[in-house]
Amino acid sequence: MKVPTVVAIVLSLVPALVHAAAPPEYPGRPVRVFVGLAPGGGTDSVARVLTAKLAEVFGQTFVVDNRPGAGGNVAGELAARAAPDGHTLIIVTPTHVTNPSLYKELRYDALRDFTPVGLIVFAQYYLSVANNVPASTVKELIALAKTAKPRLSFASSGVGSANHLSGALFAHMAGIELTHVPYKGGAPAVAAIVAGEVQVSFTSSVAIAHAKAGRLKTLASTGAKRSPVAPEIPTLSEAGVPGYVVTGWYGMSAPAKTPKPVVDRLNSTINRVLPELRERYLKLGMELAGGTPGEFGAHLKRELEQWARVVKLSGAKAN
Repeated sequence: MKVPTVVAIVLSLVPALVHAAAPPEYPGRPVRVFVGLAPGGGTDSVARVLTAKLAEVFGQTFVVDNRPGAGGNVAGELAARAAPDGHTLIIVTPTHVTNPSLYKELRYDALRDFTPVGLIVFAQYYLSVANNVPASTVKELIALAKTAKPRLSFASSGVGSANHLSGALFAHMAGIELTHVPYKGGAPAVAAIVAGEVQVSFTSSVAIAHAKAGRLKTLASTGAKRSPVAPEIPTLSEAGVPGYVVTGWYGMSAPAKTPKPVVDRLNSTINRVLPELRERYLKLGMELAGGTPGEFGAHLKRELEQWARVVKLSGAKAN
């Protein structure tokens, strides 16, 4: 019996090694995309615009799975524990990296348990008030909040959400106190302010349409410069709270250890289709982002550190 040489053994393994390194056929079945907030809000809208395009490109169904609750932690835990094969994804927002500072115990690590896929869009938030609030400018709102009894209340899409912390930071920098009222998503929060159940909210750009229809009043945006969607609305920094800047963002991640070829294919596809979605996102008040998985990973680390400082400064706590 002839004993195979080392060279022969290595050569016999080459086909298997090449096959293992080759990108898998992806996606091989419907892809589930978790959203940690209720349908109808900004995060949900970002997800649905993108997944519809990905379904068209890949020829496979991308299902948006809304799992609101616990400030996005319900969706986060489900995504972190899912099989790392690219068939489970999650839309992440600043909430994803603020929760470690807000919650004493998380059942997942916001960085280690996920693989960054890529940034999708940047967005501003908008300081809006209900029509029954006797204030039409930021300075008038601050003056009112200093004397209001009981305190003015402000709605958010959940404890630890970006608009929760935007409101907490605003109150801190303006020297006022507001009562936080969390909802399970941006849509219920906007509905509450339109109904006059709460007085103040930091909303997505959906507020602009409501303001134009006379259902609420939008006083300022949170960015470093005015939004291209509503350039007539001043920034908070120029309207009465100097130095206030908060920029929102939306990205996509996958469970940790998702194969690099799958991540790279998703990332390259997203970057390729984003320009086609520019007008749709602009109507949502959002600007295109894009970039590599590595750049998104670095962004997440920076944001985690920056929001940790905001949480400490604002005194915000999760229940």
